[in-house]
Amino acid sequence: MNVSPPSAESLRAALAGLLAGLPPTQAARAVERLIANYRGTTPTDAPVLRDRSDVAAYAAYRMPATFEAVRGVLDALREAAPDWAPATHTDVGGGTGAASWAVAEAWEEAPPRTTVLDWAEPALALGRELAAGALDAEWRRERIGTALRLADTDLVTVSYVLKELTEADRTALVTEAARAAQAVVVVEPGTPDGYERIIAARTLLIDAGFTVAAPCPHSGACPIAPGTDWCHFSARVSRSSLHRQVKGGSLPYEDEKYSYVAATRFPVTPTVSRVTRRPQIRKGLVQLELCGPDGLARETVTKRHGPLYKQARDADWGDSWPPGQDA
Repeated sequence: MNVSPPSAESLRAALAGLLAGLPPTQAARAVERLIANYRGTTPTDAPVLRDRSDVAAYAAYRMPATFEAVRGVLDALREAAPDWAPATHTDVGGGTGAASWAVAEAWEEAPPRTTVLDWAEPALALGRELAAGALDAEWRRERIGTALRLADTDLVTVSYVLKELTEADRTALVTEAARAAQAVVVVEPGTPDGYERIIAARTLLIDAGFTVAAPCPHSGACPIAPGTDWCHFSARVSRSSLHRQVKGGSLPYEDEKYSYVAATRFPVTPTVSRVTRRPQIRKGLVQLELCGPDGLARETVTKRHGPLYKQARDADWGDSWPPGQDA
């Protein structure tokens, strides 16, 4: 398989080629089991992906959504650190490599050398196959836990991994990532428990001397009272016809909800504030839910605000606000 350069479109093309030989009923059965595991709450010390059919189903079910979520996080990191680019990247628990594709596209002018670590050999094998000709990557089998030791690297991504680990393994992994990297990105499902794991990872990173680059406009305590709400964002994911067939959906898109933290050891310029909910557009006004240095706030932008009103109408969930202004 020869797919280049890395992008959402080339990833979908690679997935289409992969799934062409997989019977839809077999893929659907594997997807059902994976959904049950994905929505479960019990950590596992065994690989979730057992064989090639599992991996192929997972790739169709999760890779496009994971790619778009991580890509959105990397956009926020790049906005906070526009002059920084990683030369090396470690994708911890990377499986078939969705986060690695996102990193390669984010810095497409000079993609970093990537190392993908996972304990499921079928996922690593399929990741190699998908990435042939697209990614500069090494795929290595590693147990993701307290014994993991990472080589020094510029960027570590940990996407949709923490839920599969025990609390002790989560702490050890984030602590080790902070030791090894200049920037760490952690992404989890946009659920209350996913947000709690992100807050725990954020605290560990700050304690290790990191600065929060995104989504927060500061490295202080999160202003959300525990148990009252959770911080999460949304990425629009295009579905191919094959993707819709495997997932049993009819719409040409889906919305992936995710929570995240991106933190660095080098100086960054966080956003002044960030849009934390989908903007509410009414006749002649836009209501924005924002998180800023002083906490949570609501801002109403009307036609009287001139050009800012048009910018508010164009604002999206997760965007920096105001547009084009630094802290």
